[in-house]
Amino acid sequence: MTNIVYIATSTDGFIATKDGNIDWLMEVPNPDNSDYGFAEFMDSIDALVMGRKTYEKVLSFDCDWPYSKKVFVLSNSLKSVESSVDGKVEIIKGKLKEVIAKLNNAGYKKLYIDGGATIQSFLREDLIDEMIITNVPVILGEGIPLFENNIHELNFKLDSSESFGNGMVKNHYKRLSLS
Repeated sequence: MTNIVYIATSTDGFIATKDGNIDWLMEVPNPDNSDYGFAEFMDSIDALVMGRKTYEKVLSFDCDWPYSKKVFVLSNSLKSVESSVDGKVEIIKGKLKEVIAKLNNAGYKKLYIDGGATIQSFLREDLIDEMIITNVPVILGEGIPLFENNIHELNFKLDSSESFGNGMVKNHYKRLSLS
């Protein structure tokens, strides 16, 4: 099983403003209408695991549900999903290792892990195998950080790096085994 983070951060390491706003991502010039490899990445995964806040954020976008792959929302408080995504989204809860084992047993081998708190929880439990982090050339000054201070040391190696004409840089990291 492979768990992968695919996310953008500001140059100072934030994934959103303090109030969860990500409009700053849309302000970066993109004259070629590039998706920066996102469609290719989505084709490579089996399903998504995201937190409740990320799920609610995606629901707030002015578009149809953007994912063709099954989405599992980690939540202890949600009782049901919006009817518009019924069959596309499933609520899942429990200890992360148990959740991952359940998804693996159901045939989901390559998971996209999304959402700040969810990513941080997976990192705390050493359950992230790869990270694809796109650095956006903006400084927010404050906001929701990608990484928490209380995550223990985890070692990754840079697998590839790609820079774009608008100043964004996408880095693909793979977890180093400690054995």
